[in-house]
Amino acid sequence: MCLGIPGKIIKILNDDPVMRLGSVSFGGVIKEISLAYVPQAGIGDYVIVHAGFAISVLKEQEALEVFSYIQEIEAIETK
Repeated sequence: MCLGIPGKIIKILNDDPVMRLGSVSFGGVIKEISLAYVPQAGIGDYVIVHAGFAISVLKEQEALEVFSYIQEIEAIETK
């Protein structure tokens, strides 16, 4: 099973089509992610990230929904 996590693009580091990189925030944790597979993505967009690669762009509402599910899981685990 693969797990993709949503993150928000906060900076484009390299806009070369093949080596496109961006800084992506995952709830405050910032990682450099390859954006080569999502050339249409820009600063402020949410992307699904798997193994260091953004694999799709998603709407902000969808990302926020995933974040709320993660918070629910965390709340259950701390009980």
